[in-house]
Amino acid sequence: MPIVDGWFIEKNDLWPGYANSLKVKEVLFEGKSDYQDVMVFDSETFGRVLILDGVIQFTEKDEFSYQEMIAHLPIAAHPNPERVLVIGGGDGGVIREAAKHDKVKSVVLCEIDQMVIDTSKKYFPSMSVGFDHPKVTVEVKDGFKYLDDHPDTFDVIVVDSTDPVGPAEALFEESFFRKMHKSLRQGGVICTQAESVWLHLDIIARLYKSCKTIYDSVQYAFTTIPTYPSGQIGFMICSKGENNLAEPKTQLPADANVRYYNENVHRAAFVLPKFAADHFASL
Repeated sequence: MPIVDGWFIEKNDLWPGYANSLKVKEVLFEGKSDYQDVMVFDSETFGRVLILDGVIQFTEKDEFSYQEMIAHLPIAAHPNPERVLVIGGGDGGVIREAAKHDKVKSVVLCEIDQMVIDTSKKYFPSMSVGFDHPKVTVEVKDGFKYLDDHPDTFDVIVVDSTDPVGPAEALFEESFFRKMHKSLRQGGVICTQAESVWLHLDIIARLYKSCKTIYDSVQYAFTTIPTYPSGQIGFMICSKGENNLAEPKTQLPADANVRYYNENVHRAAFVLPKFAADHFASL
């Protein structure tokens, strides 16, 4: 794992010439699952950190900005989001957020890697608290197969994937988005991790064009998060049926205990800087 002189250094071919670094206090866990390398360390300033295949997945300090947005943007965009499926997200952050909605009756987590679940439960109690919610069911399975077995089932599908390499590469392919479309009920909404406009406009453009051939409404939104490359990450949000996804239709309860998301932030997340908006307009 890339720790040099007490610093974790994140380098990746997906962001050439760019690196993130966090100072390490103590390595708490290192393991290798059937799918990926897993590491947890305690950092000097961002709390505990989960690393998969050398890439930061989240830190305790800023995880809420990502978890809240990838969950609440699609759920709030749906007028009656009763059944939610989360693919990936074995750390438990997305299911923690999804279960906060009064209208949500069930949340299924489909995670392929048991080690990610076990690691989160041991080292990240504030994330893994979602596993204990009575609305939540966990399936340790391949997301592709799970979608095939559940047509016309879900109101919201959230894909909390790593970057499009290794086990998550297939989650960025058109065939996967078609499977999700079949698994949605009419009016359903999907939301997937969709990289950064500062680093990955080519990947985002391919994804956007593919989604436009499948879904009736397709929009890109983003959140800010300091420990992800470029300090920003986006979401591709699509619906089976026409929907202004930037306008919330479902409200969180007053006691939801959110730290980043609100309805104004929801609307603002879809307002892109001019260079990115112009790029989408040209597609």
